[in-house]
Amino acid sequence: MSANPEDELLAVYDADGQVIGAADRGTVYREGLWHASAGVLVRSVDGTRVYVHRRTDSKLVFAGMHDCMAGGVVDAGEDPADTAIRELREELGIAVPDGTVLPLRAKASWDGDWAGRALRCHLFGFEYRYDGPIVHQPSEIADGWWWTDAELRAHLSDPAWPFVPDTRTVLDGLLTGYGGPRR
Repeated sequence: MSANPEDELLAVYDADGQVIGAADRGTVYREGLWHASAGVLVRSVDGTRVYVHRRTDSKLVFAGMHDCMAGGVVDAGEDPADTAIRELREELGIAVPDGTVLPLRAKASWDGDWAGRALRCHLFGFEYRYDGPIVHQPSEIADGWWWTDAELRAHLSDPAWPFVPDTRTVLDGLLTGYGGPRR
């Protein structure tokens, strides 16, 4: 990984979700290039709770907002499932056992804007059941807690609640009865 996050090489996609090349993160964000992100919804083993967290104020994108997925952008040459496992380990300290395949639960695309610039991302949503310890990566996660689906849905119904907008696009496939925005 580069010392400067903007220099990291990301996979670049076309609008249909096919990898067409690579570019550094700074270029992807500045030029609004299509890229991909993989996120993991962490549920308790019994399925009754979801792990929710608040992003640090220093994040390049969606700083200080809440999210219910550990995730990040797909690096050049990386499969989204591998990104999901990497991000789960990096952000929440959850090491997925070797050979484990996370189930792809939802796919969506988000074509919006952030900080006055186009932000276009294909989103891959995975799920992992876990009851062990969670250790936040201090540069990425400011705080976190467990909520039921109903508690999360109640917060999501408040448009003023600062929640990561791209995650909202894949939640239909992850939360039972969410019924949130579709694109």
